[in-house]
Amino acid sequence: MAIRITAIIIALMGLALAGGGAYLLSLGGSAYYLLCGIGFLITAALLIARKLLALHVYAVIVVASLAWAIWEVGFDWWQLGPRGGVIILLGMWLLTPWIRRPLGFVSPTGARYGASAKPLAVAVALAVLIAAVSMFFDPLDQSGNLPEEKVAAAPALGGNVPDGEWHQYGRTPYGQRYSPLDQVNVENVGKLTEAWRYQTGDVKRPDDVGETTYQVTPLKIGNNLYLCTPHNLAIALDATTGKQVWKFDANSGMNPDRQHQTCRGVSYYKDQAAAADTPCAERVYVPTSDARLIALDAKNGEVCPSFAENGTLHLEKGMKYNPAGYYYSTSPPAIVGNKIIIGGAVNDNYSTQEQSGVIRAFDVNSGQLIWNWDSGNPSQTQPLPEGQTYTTNSPNSWSVFSVDEELGLVYIPLGNQVPDQLGMGRSENVEKYSSSIVALDINTGADRWVRQTVHHDLWDMDVPAQPVLLNITKSDNSVVPALVGPTKQGDIYLLDRRTGEPIIPVTEQPAPGGTIPEDHASPTQPISALNFRPRKLEGRDMWGVTMFDQMVCRIRLEQMNYDGQYTPPSLNGTIVYPGNFGTFNWGSVAVDPERMVMFGMPTYLAFTSKLVPRADIPPKGQDEKGSEQGLNRNDGAPYGVLMGPFLGPLNIPCQAPPWGYVSGADLRTGKIAYKHRNGTVHDMTPLPLPFKVGVPGIGGPMITKGGVAFLGAAVDDYLRAYNLTDGKQLWEARLPAGGQATPMTYAVEDGRQFVVIVAGGHGSVGTKPGDYVIAYALPR
Repeated sequence: MAIRITAIIIALMGLALAGGGAYLLSLGGSAYYLLCGIGFLITAALLIARKLLALHVYAVIVVASLAWAIWEVGFDWWQLGPRGGVIILLGMWLLTPWIRRPLGFVSPTGARYGASAKPLAVAVALAVLIAAVSMFFDPLDQSGNLPEEKVAAAPALGGNVPDGEWHQYGRTPYGQRYSPLDQVNVENVGKLTEAWRYQTGDVKRPDDVGETTYQVTPLKIGNNLYLCTPHNLAIALDATTGKQVWKFDANSGMNPDRQHQTCRGVSYYKDQAAAADTPCAERVYVPTSDARLIALDAKNGEVCPSFAENGTLHLEKGMKYNPAGYYYSTSPPAIVGNKIIIGGAVNDNYSTQEQSGVIRAFDVNSGQLIWNWDSGNPSQTQPLPEGQTYTTNSPNSWSVFSVDEELGLVYIPLGNQVPDQLGMGRSENVEKYSSSIVALDINTGADRWVRQTVHHDLWDMDVPAQPVLLNITKSDNSVVPALVGPTKQGDIYLLDRRTGEPIIPVTEQPAPGGTIPEDHASPTQPISALNFRPRKLEGRDMWGVTMFDQMVCRIRLEQMNYDGQYTPPSLNGTIVYPGNFGTFNWGSVAVDPERMVMFGMPTYLAFTSKLVPRADIPPKGQDEKGSEQGLNRNDGAPYGVLMGPFLGPLNIPCQAPPWGYVSGADLRTGKIAYKHRNGTVHDMTPLPLPFKVGVPGIGGPMITKGGVAFLGAAVDDYLRAYNLTDGKQLWEARLPAGGQATPMTYAVEDGRQFVVIVAGGHGSVGTKPGDYVIAYALPR
């Protein structure tokens, strides 16, 4: 009975492998699955006939599969496992007495002896040995060290921020995410313990949109922390104890048409001309999800009525179209001099009649409009006259700005025009400014330079990250004011921030064509010499829990349009890699301005996009609006687009891990020093497995002068500390919810250094929601 059931199972597996393998081969893929399926069918037939040869044929399958797997992926255990797991388990079963005895012989005395299976036993043992050995190797790991020399004796940190404070999203206007504190260092970071914990009370609601996320980085001024929550509570905490000082509810309500429900941070301003005891002499500005900007008294959280209209600036003014929920500022505005400069997130792929992506500067005290820069009408920076409107759907900036007050420039990371995947009918200005970094004059709003990172963007490759500013000392000891610009496609642009010219070379490389007839693709795309771009996906990169879903992923790879990065969207379906989450996103990178090195978290997760003709789009449904996953309707356009991660039949990524790394690069040489897998599958599987696969993440890092980099972000719920020099993990703390926010650090009056992260989860990546603010410090 056992041998008959085994033969049937092997035969069914063989049919699946042979049938799928034949189809894969017809698409131009590997012949292995067809040959393996034939081997399974032969083994099953021999088992039914009770022939000892069945075990020998299966031994050949084991050895051939092992050789093929090593040839394809080397000694990468995470790739070898799916290829060999089913085969080895079946081999072990075939070695049991229940299978061997019916294949054996009967002695003259009537005793039954099992068949000899030495070839199969040797083959299985060899495979198990190689699998065990491969667990101790990581062929994809890149080890190395960043230079420890402090090149800059007095590094430019940007702004006048005391060492123990954190005044802006990236600590200073330069956005370096670097703290000059060194009480916590590589020697003692392992002793960090939780000092206090605060819960905001803002928890995910049943009627929330999918992308409800907690991405805030608190500010620290004096002895207060200032932060916001996804539903626009503004909160002040005592930085030493974590006790609430005040809380303000913006009452922004709920709207199912919002694409995002988040707040990355608030902005702080001190009026130097006002007496310290004057109401609203110090202010906190909070953007809300119903397109308002509210000024609050930093001391007590009360609204500052002298700003705009009774303390509230309405950002929808000047828009030709104003669909509720389609527009608001998800990131804290930049404050420089007497100006507060703000952009806004425009919903991706909802409609062709959405708000403008205009950047505006208002008087920080009165709320009066000073200038506006609209990438669809860039020459008219004077405030628009009554009755005139900004350009509909012009490229917008939803991320964080950086400022160099000495140069008089604010640096804007710009996105693409909606609809993102359709390039027909874009204006000359849109073609120039979309998916670029633009330097605007602080005083007039005029653009001084533009550096485009994608030509004719058809992939939603917004510049998502705050540009990071530092001064680079070159080999001839000359100092260049520089800008580090991380992108979704994996480039790190190192530019002279005065002119936008590359410090590290940028070249144009040929790009794939093949758009729909109405559109076109750029023949070339820029690439920086310092980049984390992945190589082109191949069949050997496909993954699964077993060889069967891996085979399905290979078939899907061959079925879809894919000729490498920048393959245009199509009616057939296109693989977009890096995908919509990008190699880098709003978390940006952290830079040490003394050592002139950077630390980041490159992420690799392929997506797919398929254009859907208007006639084939069903009536509007609850989940058919616009997001990184699902049908993006593009109302008013000839096509919608169906997008999502490139997943296999078991809803796990089709591409093999690692999906996430930590990495360090030397900005003086443009060389990547190390790349290590980051994060485990602890929170990705039903069982809390600690396997360090290298998981996706979204969030940002922070560096201290103590040589430690801190990072949450990964889809397992941990805050981790790394040695900046070699990228090795030094410490971790389990979080009660997803840590998709950028940590920060500060010092209090008694001299202790705290490290703080917000843990509230991220709806798009499915991490656990929460409402936690957690501080860590060394034991007293």
